Amino acid sequence: MLTSLAANLVSIIVVTGVALIMGFRTGASVGAWLSVAGILVLFTLALTWIAVIAGLSAKTVDGASAFSYLLIFLPFISSAFVPTSSMPGPVAWFAENQPVTSIVNTIRALFAGEMVGGEIWVALAWLLGILVVAYVLAVVKYRRRLI
Repeated sequence: MLTSLAANLVSIIVVTGVALIMGFRTGASVGAWLSVAGILVLFTLALTWIAVIAGLSAKTVDGASAFSYLLIFLPFISSAFVPTSSMPGPVAWFAENQPVTSIVNTIRALFAGEMVGGEIWVALAWLLGILVVAYVLAVVKYRRRLI
């Protein structure tokens, strides 16, 4: 877990550095930057625990990695690339009610210096909920493997 978290944090720092070199600018406060960092840490932890479940459940390496394909598509069906209002009805409904949209909207608002309102609480609820559920399921799965 710690290795995964550290590797992902290094990746985030590198991507942020490259973005700044390429001209990304924001009027975000230090508090907003820290909030974004906290959200990204929670996101990384939640996804890592989900990956632990897949790793413990799969019989092969290919089986474990195939599980990640489901998670890869979530950003594409969210507000990360286009506003959800431009999506067809059922797709828009799904996009508006999945975790990536609230996380992206929160980070976007923090960097834009806008009020995040209740969106940050929705994002944190998703992240903490996923983190707790994935952790508990991973521990249960690990203990069953020991038996």
